[in-house]
Formats: sequence, C-alpha cells, structure tokens
Amino acid sequence: MSRRRPYRDPVRRRIESLDTSLRLPTVRRALGLLEGEHSSGRRGGGDERADLRAYEFGDETRMIDWHASARVGRPMVVERERLVTSKVWLLLDVGREMSGTCPDGEQAIQVAANALCMFASLCLRRSDEVDLVLVDSSAIRRIPCQGGFARFEQTLDRALESPLNQPRNLEALLGYAAGIQDRQAMLVIATDQSALNVDLMPTIRQLATTHPLNLIGVETMNPLRQQPAMDSVTDAPSGRQIPAFLRTANGTRAVDLHRRYQIEAFGRELSRIGVSLIRADSSTTMFNRFIHLLSAGRPGIPMRRTVMAA
Repeated sequence: MSRRRPYRDPVRRRIESLDTSLRLPTVRRALGLLEGEHSSGRRGGGDERADLRAYEFGDETRMIDWHASARVGRPMVVERERLVTSKVWLLLDVGREMSGTCPDGEQAIQVAANALCMFASLCLRRSDEVDLVLVDSSAIRRIPCQGGFARFEQTLDRALESPLNQPRNLEALLGYAAGIQDRQAMLVIATDQSALNVDLMPTIRQLATTHPLNLIGVETMNPLRQQPAMDSVTDAPSGRQIPAFLRTANGTRAVDLHRRYQIEAFGRELSRIGVSLIRADSSTTMFNRFIHLLSAGRPGIPMRRTVMAA
C-alpha cells in the first residue's frame, strides 16, 4: 500500500497559517492549556519583569500592571518569567499498523504526522527544543529537530519516506517515554486508535505523574465495512486480504461497537488522571479538534489537560 503523502496538502497549509497568524503571547497561553503552566527553569525569578506590552483580549487580569496602565492611559500587562516547557518530545508509532486507511483515504501515519506538525508549529514559535522519536519493533530513532517549522516538516517527511514494514511496539515507545528524565518536558504520543486500550494505563498513569502528556489517536476505517469503491480490503497488521464473507452489516456493527467500547473505557481512565486525548479520522478533523481544544480554554481558569471525544 503506497503511503507517500503529498508534501503540500491543505492541512499543512492551514498549520502554516496557524503558525504565522498567532502572536507569541497567544501561543504561550494555547500551549499552557495542554501542558500546564510552570517555570521553565531559565534564569530570572518568577517575579522578574521580562516585558511590558498592551493588554490583549484573553490576557489574565493578574498580569495587568496598574501603575504602568495609569501612566499610558490604557491597560498594560507584564510578561514575567517564561511559563513553558523547554523541551518537547514528539513520539510517533511507525509500525506497519499505521499504514491503515482512514475513511477519506488518508493513511493513519499521514494523519498522525499532521497532528504532530500542529504541536510542533506552536512549540517552535516559543523556541522550544523539539525532538522527534520514531518507534517500531525493529528500532527506536531519535531525531533532534533544528530550525523552524519548515525545517521540522522536512525532517519529518524525510524520516517517513521509508516503508512501514515492521510491526508496532507501543510498549517500547512508552518505555522510551518513561526514560525521559526531564520532568518539565512535554510528551506527545501519536498512534492509531486501535492501539489505545486500558492495558496501557499503568504505564500511561506513570507518565502522567512525571510529565505533561498528550495522546493522539487516529481512527482508521472499519475493515469489515463495505465500500463501493473497494473490491478488496487488506488488513494492515497482517498484510492479508479480508475475505468478502466477513464484510457484512453485522460484522461492521460488531467492530464499531467494540471500538467504541474500547476507546470510551480508555477515555474514562484518562479523564481520571487528567491526560489529553485528541482523536480523529482525518487530518482536517484532527486540525479542527486541535483548534477547538485550544479555543475552549478560558483565560484564568486552569485547564491543564482536556479529553476530546469523537
């Protein structure tokens, strides 16, 4: 199954637009919703003044400098020590299961890669250090990403040019994440939705106690659903063609029910520990849910993590 992605797809253009249209204070607030605000560990105490600027819609009132506001005749806010994580780890499942097809024809790896681009776009705007980690059953590849968003795109696309011919190893991916020592580093883990189940919760629970954690789940098409344009369907994990007699309405309903039960049970467990899950069946839907997640947070109200459901 071919999986080379068009390099200038519409969602990437929207991500680039997001990157250039957001001002840095907005970016900081947006990422704060996903990671929780905390000191970066850089020089300067929490009360050290970094910058004075005009008030913008969405700024917290506690940031207003009333003396400066009185002097200039308009609200002014003080940006103090940068509230960010200095390191972001983007961990991507590149097992052959990620070659599965989504309902609109995209492959799961394409949707997951675009989702990571959304995070990278905002993180790089804050000058965070971003590392990409690709994991399957044969290897773990860590790729430091230098430069801006365009360079990140090139690095990611080049890394995904190789075929997905090895099984996934989500345990190794989570184990690598657990070994990251910097507790201020934000972790973003992307895989397909079928891999997310309550059996992973002990490790995810451990990760959630040590790092700001966000999960991305890509929903692939139901392999038993009859599609008029498809004469045959191949199972991504095994590479075997699914027999036509299995592709029935009853079989489709059973798979849909199992998937819904599995992800809802998983989502409930994540809610208990405050971990974000963004899931979707296309890059466009993923982008829209990412934007909704950021815009849903009201300034001044701590929303460290939010669970997004389909």
